[in-house]
Amino acid sequence: MKKIVTILVLVIAFTFTAQAQRNGGKPSTEKMLKKMTTDLNLTADQQNEIKPLLEEQMADRQASMEKRKAQQDSGEKPSKEERQQLNAERKEKAAAFNTKMESILDKEQFAKFEAMAKEKKGNTEKKGKKKKN
Repeated sequence: MKKIVTILVLVIAFTFTAQAQRNGGKPSTEKMLKKMTTDLNLTADQQNEIKPLLEEQMADRQASMEKRKAQQDSGEKPSKEERQQLNAERKEKAAAFNTKMESILDKEQFAKFEAMAKEKKGNTEKKGKKKKN
């Protein structure tokens, strides 16, 4: 009986732990800003300038995800031209974001910011390859 109760408690604990980890996976603008502040040594002025950029970027991403989800739910797939257009828009927004960040950060901070972005992109690509296998 003791073993069964112990096993049940462990199963419940693991379930809650896994649930907490999944929910913590999506970064908020506050978490992103805090990480950038510590990694890039941002000043208060820089934080105040970057926060609206991050919020705008997060809202854009959310809108894109909702639009994509609505398309998937309806069963329609975007055409090749639409995919190319969406990809071009995404790249354009990323370039505009980087330009704004470059104007806010000093040269050393921006170099570190770009290195962080490349590392994050590399990690994302690795995750994508793992999921496909």
